[in-house]
Amino acid sequence: MSFLKALGSGLAGAVALTAIHETIRRVSPDAPRMDVLGMRAIAKSLRAAGEEVPDEDTLFNVTLAGDVVSNALYYSLVGLGDPRSAVARGALLGLGAGLGAVLLPGPLGLGTDASARTRETQLMTVAWYTAGGLVAGAAMQSLSDDDEGLKGSAVANATAEGQRRCYPVRSRVVPSGRLIRAGV
Repeated sequence: MSFLKALGSGLAGAVALTAIHETIRRVSPDAPRMDVLGMRAIAKSLRAAGEEVPDEDTLFNVTLAGDVVSNALYYSLVGLGDPRSAVARGALLGLGAGLGAVLLPGPLGLGTDASARTRETQLMTVAWYTAGGLVAGAAMQSLSDDDEGLKGSAVANATAEGQRRCYPVRSRVVPSGRLIRAGV
């Protein structure tokens, strides 16, 4: 596993998650408000440290950047283990994060309205984190298929089979001794 591949895959999942959150929260009243939850967490931490809480715009930007970074690091765990199971690992990571986002804010003193106010809010929260995990897993598997030759993966097998059907190859040796392959 390459650290950069894992981190890149995690970033892909984090960006997908953030894009979903930021898009849907603008059009659905039941959408999770993870931005509000993050702003509360940062403000609470700053107050506990005796620091001044920044204005709302600054707090939002810091929260958004923190969400992308922390989610990218979390989703980069898809890179652990066999790349052929990265999508399944991503789904489990996303499911775990979604359930945590629904169940933990209340006990942490951050309120429940941001991620659990309605059944729809709860379902969207879990679904969106799971989608982020799936994107991270698919990115990891795709990056691994590219240069590690995952012979057992469904993506690699389907691609190889499709290429054989569409592009039969004939080989011949030219006078220089090089092997030339030409599609027919």
